[in-house]
Amino acid sequence: MEIMSSVKEVVGDDTRPSAQTSLPQLKAEVSNEDNILTADPNAVLGRLKLNLGLRICRQEFSLSCQPIARVAATACFDDIYFTANTDIVGQKTDGTDFLINLIDSPGHVDFSSEVTAALRVTDGALVVVDTVEGVCVQTETVLRQALGERIKPVVIINKVDRALLELQVSKEDLYQSFSRTIESVNVIISTYFDKSLGDVQVYPDRGTVAFGSGLHGWAFTIRQFASRYAKKFGVDRNKMMERLWGDNYFNPATKKWTKNGTYEGKQLERAFNQFILDPIFKIFAAVMNFKKEETATLLEKLNLKLSADDREKEGKQLLKAVMRTFLPAADALLEMMILHLPSPVTAQKYRAETLYEGPLDDAAAIGIRDCDPNGPLMLYVSKMVPTSDKGRFYAFGRVFSGTVKSGIKVRIQGPNYVPGRKEDLFVKAIQRTVLMMGGKVEPIDDMPAGNIVGLVGIDQFLLKSGTLTTLDTAHNLKVMKFSVSPVVQRSVQCKNAQDLPKLVEGLKRLSKSDPCVLTSTSESGEHVVAGAGELHLEICLNDLENDHAGVPLIISDPVVAFRETVGAKSSMTALSKSPNKHNRIYMEAEPIDEELCKEIEGGKVSPRDDFKARARILADDFGWDVTDARKIWTFGPDTVGANLLVDQTKAVQYLNEIKDSMVSGFQWATREGPVAEEPMRAIRFNIMDVTLHADSIHRGTGQIMPTTRRVLYAASLLAEPGLLEPVFLVEIQVPEQAMGGVYGVLTRRRGHVFGEEQRPGTPLFTIKAYLPVMESFGFNADLRQATSGQAFPQMVFDHWQILPGGSPLDPTSKTGGIVQTMRKRKGIKVEVPGVENYYDKL
Repeated sequence: MEIMSSVKEVVGDDTRPSAQTSLPQLKAEVSNEDNILTADPNAVLGRLKLNLGLRICRQEFSLSCQPIARVAATACFDDIYFTANTDIVGQKTDGTDFLINLIDSPGHVDFSSEVTAALRVTDGALVVVDTVEGVCVQTETVLRQALGERIKPVVIINKVDRALLELQVSKEDLYQSFSRTIESVNVIISTYFDKSLGDVQVYPDRGTVAFGSGLHGWAFTIRQFASRYAKKFGVDRNKMMERLWGDNYFNPATKKWTKNGTYEGKQLERAFNQFILDPIFKIFAAVMNFKKEETATLLEKLNLKLSADDREKEGKQLLKAVMRTFLPAADALLEMMILHLPSPVTAQKYRAETLYEGPLDDAAAIGIRDCDPNGPLMLYVSKMVPTSDKGRFYAFGRVFSGTVKSGIKVRIQGPNYVPGRKEDLFVKAIQRTVLMMGGKVEPIDDMPAGNIVGLVGIDQFLLKSGTLTTLDTAHNLKVMKFSVSPVVQRSVQCKNAQDLPKLVEGLKRLSKSDPCVLTSTSESGEHVVAGAGELHLEICLNDLENDHAGVPLIISDPVVAFRETVGAKSSMTALSKSPNKHNRIYMEAEPIDEELCKEIEGGKVSPRDDFKARARILADDFGWDVTDARKIWTFGPDTVGANLLVDQTKAVQYLNEIKDSMVSGFQWATREGPVAEEPMRAIRFNIMDVTLHADSIHRGTGQIMPTTRRVLYAASLLAEPGLLEPVFLVEIQVPEQAMGGVYGVLTRRRGHVFGEEQRPGTPLFTIKAYLPVMESFGFNADLRQATSGQAFPQMVFDHWQILPGGSPLDPTSKTGGIVQTMRKRKGIKVEVPGVENYYDKL
């Protein structure tokens, strides 16, 4: 979806947008960090946010409508830049201009990784919540991610028009519905409370909640109404704001405000309903019942002037025109963002420690904290955006410190870069810096700290994301943590063998363009693409076939990524000898507590922590022996997974000389386990003893690395091996009469319902259930069929669980059958090798 947006100037209340702001004027804004806001409108589905984003520009765009999935996949980073005049904020100033970067990210749960990439480069989030459906899985996921990145949220409750036109609710019911939704949002926010961010709960009477309709282009905050009434009644605006929300009533008989809802036995009307909802309800009633005179009177009372064209309209079209003139969405949202979302200078003070991996007192950290345009360059690339030039990408990111210029030489540090080493490091010049605006890019000479920028010419040195710096000693900016995991895989091959090079190139481009997709090639030559869910994978493969590779493909059925684990401690100590028979390694395997696995996968316990601090956490929270906890050699696979190699040996000579070889063997073994060559998870391997040859030539990597792999395999096969399957958390919105169908479908697919609740004021029920990913293929279609299309599911990866159905080593069991199918697919021997293949006798 191309949003041809440019720099618009939104001024005062009554003027129309002027022509495009000139670039020099924009540059002046770019260099004034205090007036930059970066917001990420997150929501339930792409369309709503695009409506909101476009309304902010007060400009109608013709959007070519495509299926929502395509929209979600391509509407990622359409930045709408505009400057706003603060007259609308209610203080007459000398017209300070603001530069606001809006980054839209798709709302479907499968695309949470796009949200993560957007959150990293923003400081505030505009969270869009549906009036009718309320808070759903995605809202919670997005809020959790935002608060984890220390990003301040403001909320807009959207689709208010549906409540009035479809559900025909009363004013009090609508107030109660708003109140419940805001309470649900605040419960999530308080769950993830962060001391340094302070209390970021949202309250309508403080102006951090807006209400409106993105589709119709109107919205309001309590602050706007309070300003109007404050003038009329001659009272303080802040006092008025407090009175317009909560249990406050205006008694017309005594002309006084009261907290008591009754007077002389009569029910008083709540202030929010009387002063805010009443005019809106009156407009809806008059326009939708085609009462021309009443509409004209209302317009006169509210002092609204419609154009001649608008006056001719009727029904919904007239309603849109009237509401847009009465409560333009642009004013409400701009005011809310400008007053309540921080500028980079403010935000980076408290975000610096969550952003930077190194010590917080070095030059880079201080530059980030102060958002210093003259400091060392620290720039985080969060995403690659395809350019019109096929196969090339803009590196899209944010300058946290220093100033980025065209032509400067920078250190390009990938996610695996370790300070002082040469791996994952390139020193190259940036060819050009560009401003990315919707579908267009504008060349710009330099970009100071706090801004969002596109870079040309560094895409071949970074895969998906990374850090750019001019400081030799700088550590990386922290790698983004995704809330979804690529658990659904499909293998692809070309229809015509001669297209293979194009497919390989296409897979590289696909992997670059999507933050969450994983592409790999197995030893048997099979190309595998892994995504977060069925929809995500479908879109990735569609992009691969049509854009990145551009060749016809044969795509297999979806398969699930499993993990190998153990159920008990090894029944005996495993021993393996090196090929030359001069070295022996003794090893035991045991399971790791699920809580600890989650902490490791969530980055709370990581290989980069200080080993003493980490040992303390393991001893206090997970009951580890302190000595063992201090002697963790490595995590695996890829040095970050939830498997541990622990040294329990006593006084072994030359042990440190073979440490690197053993760690490499451990990474290799945990990346592909003995049962089905799937990665291992939740296994702790204890090195019990090692016997080494005195001569170093006989204990080189070639001797030690394969031996380590064999002994790890033997230890895990002796410890009741099992398979872990991924499980989705499913949230289904369904009317009461169709609930039976939902339960039927879930039961057939090994689903387990653990919660259902009715959404007050609507006939909708929300059912929460766990559904194994293996059973989720075709779930949407099946569910819609069983409920005549009335149920709406959202699925997000939640946890791993043991695959039921016997031991994976028993070919007659269900699990054994799955293992054999996997081994056949990978082109390896169908039978699982027995422990005697890896276990050596003395």
